[in-house]
Amino acid sequence: MLIQAYQKDQQLLTDIESTMAVTEGFRVWWLGQSGFLIQYQGKHLLFDPYLSDSLTKKYAHTDKPHTRISELVIQPQALPVIEVVTSSHNHTDHLDAETLLPILANNPAIKLVIPEANRLFVAERLKCRPDFPIGLNDNENVTIGPFRLYGVPAAHNTLERDEAGKLKYMGFIAEFGPYKVYHSGDTLWYEGIVETLQPFKVDVAFLPINGNKPERKVAGNLNFEEAAKLGKAIEAKLTVPHHYHLFGFNTEDPENFVRKAEEYKTPYKVMRLGESLEII
Repeated sequence: MLIQAYQKDQQLLTDIESTMAVTEGFRVWWLGQSGFLIQYQGKHLLFDPYLSDSLTKKYAHTDKPHTRISELVIQPQALPVIEVVTSSHNHTDHLDAETLLPILANNPAIKLVIPEANRLFVAERLKCRPDFPIGLNDNENVTIGPFRLYGVPAAHNTLERDEAGKLKYMGFIAEFGPYKVYHSGDTLWYEGIVETLQPFKVDVAFLPINGNKPERKVAGNLNFEEAAKLGKAIEAKLTVPHHYHLFGFNTEDPENFVRKAEEYKTPYKVMRLGESLEII
């Protein structure tokens, strides 16, 4: 039986639309895997959405089946107006044509932010102009509406760069109004990660917890204990786990993260699928 969403489809959409006029604080919805929707001053930033079954279909008859274990919370074409959407790297659960194409079609003014190193790959996958995406590298930033996005390194499994020295795997710091959030993309703990992130003093850190297990035959991430330690080390006001409860072969029990977060005294929130979080 699939893990049930806290809210989905029209109920989720109604919840998102009901706070469009709210000017205080900001809101977050977890859309599954590494997908988070940020709402601030009626504007929306969408981190790394995966809202399809493209990987389940792709690997159905292989030795690496991607069997979905949770409900899809919403069809991508049903989302409200999105100002900014990100892809932190080229893996399909972070750069999914079946998710992004409907979103791009419904939002002619949308901006897509990616690692600069991935520009040609992204253009080919999405069949868009190569100059359409906005490319970032580490130590670079871009402002789109109320959102300023900073590129930060991610190790998946290494800090891989192209021949020009540009990162292929990234995380993003988003700054808007008085707030900052960190979306890790997919990453392991690497030398310098704390020193890179700590100065931002983020309000929320979205960190993966599914771990790094070579037998899965996929690139790895922080495990639940490392996520709890990193959230504490960078002094995030709140740490929210992600990258679990999508595929049966590549998941983790969030209760393990809860146990370690309480042990390290890391402020945390485990979100249910489609659930909202308000930060004031």
